Amino acid sequence: MTFKRHRLVQRRESRGFTQESLAERLGVDRTTIARWENGKGPQPWMRPNLARALSLSQEELDTLLRDVGDCDRSPVVGGLGHGDPATGAALRADLLDVAERYDNSPSAGLLADAGQLLTRVTMAANQARAGRAQRELHSLQAEAATLMGQLVWDASQRSDHTTAHTYYAQGIDLARHLHDRTLEGRALLRTGYLALYGTCQPQQGLDYSLRAAEAAKTTSPALLAVALLHAGEAHAMLGHATDCERALAQAERHLDRVTSVDAAADLVSPTQFGRLAGSCYLNLGQNQRALQQLQSTAEQLPARRKSRTIVLGNLTLALIRQGELDNAVSVLGQAIDELEQTRGGGGMNVIFAAGRELRPWHRRVDVQDVQDRLFTLMTVT
Repeated sequence: MTFKRHRLVQRRESRGFTQESLAERLGVDRTTIARWENGKGPQPWMRPNLARALSLSQEELDTLLRDVGDCDRSPVVGGLGHGDPATGAALRADLLDVAERYDNSPSAGLLADAGQLLTRVTMAANQARAGRAQRELHSLQAEAATLMGQLVWDASQRSDHTTAHTYYAQGIDLARHLHDRTLEGRALLRTGYLALYGTCQPQQGLDYSLRAAEAAKTTSPALLAVALLHAGEAHAMLGHATDCERALAQAERHLDRVTSVDAAADLVSPTQFGRLAGSCYLNLGQNQRALQQLQSTAEQLPARRKSRTIVLGNLTLALIRQGELDNAVSVLGQAIDELEQTRGGGGMNVIFAAGRELRPWHRRVDVQDVQDRLFTLMTVT
């Protein structure tokens, strides 16, 4: 696959940016800049920041992005039946693009792209010759199926467990066919989320989390740590404080072992432990400990992230239970701001739970205001 040199690259370089330094300026990964320059333009909310960084008007940036779109490239389907490496590279870039958009975009708007991608990957894998290229395509197929389950569940406000489970099962089957324990563990962990946060079956969620941890034991400290964090939350939901603490301690040790080459390194962030530990302590009724973890975590999380909405929702619950109503209402307002942008199913559930806990104070004007915003959010979702 070839791309001609275009004016977006020239503009970046003329402003003294490398791909790495521009990515740092915008708070994205270097590969994101590369995709923009290779024809996958930035999402609308990123364009004002990119225009400012490059000292362009919005109209001038739009012109440069059209120049990128006109770049000559060989078709993605070229060599499909032969497992052309360019095909796999293009499909993986598309998968990364959808996955990166998940955190800041409503999942309903991503379903069509993800569904088309899964179809394309499946066709490519089925038509490729046996060998390394076909294995890579089947691996992409497993990842795309798992991502599709994630999007379906989130878009349904975590209510369509059946369809999500079907996609996760597809990912598990493909991973087992490939003997890829990390891929299998990721899909098992996602299946556990259905039980933990959907059907409210913490014992089943614990079982899936531990199976994911077992799958990752020899392959991925990152996945192992995240699975143990969710096992800890399952224990907390069951009221098993000692088991919860043990799982959190084990997870923290494995987080220290994560490196950039870990196959599941993308699952881990600096706020990972605080988010889950705060939720654990909230489930155990240890509200002061939850408050400490969640306040620290909320300060570190960037805006417009679905995980931030969940943290703010849990922080609201902790503040209510500590009797800090003024702060609780303020934080809930911030959470609603985030949710209006991302429509994340997990955040929606937590925020409405917080709204219900505020009902005893419904005569307060500030509580009435956030309740009205929640009602509006519910009517347009």
